[in-house]
Amino acid sequence: MDPMISLGQKNTLAEYMILSGADNRPPMLDKDLYDSWKSRMELYMQNREHERMILESVEHGPLIWPTVEENSVIRTKKYAELSAAEKIQADCDMKAINIIL
Repeated sequence: MDPMISLGQKNTLAEYMILSGADNRPPMLDKDLYDSWKSRMELYMQNREHERMILESVEHGPLIWPTVEENSVIRTKKYAELSAAEKIQADCDMKAINIIL
């Protein structure tokens, strides 16, 4: 690997960690182990409540929160204003983020 990594190009998280001086990194960032970690995470997610929604959050991104117009101002809905299905999806998005982190 090049000792000086260009910041102008797309770099992997592992390369940024090396650039910042980190000499250790989680084993899931090693390219040889990525598929193994991906499988482990998918299996873990499948054992959670609403597993399909959690997996969809990871694959397609989180819920785009709906907006509402109030006094000629458009704002994002608050959690309490979401429908039951949207609340479940928002919760699953948070679960997916926590699992990945």
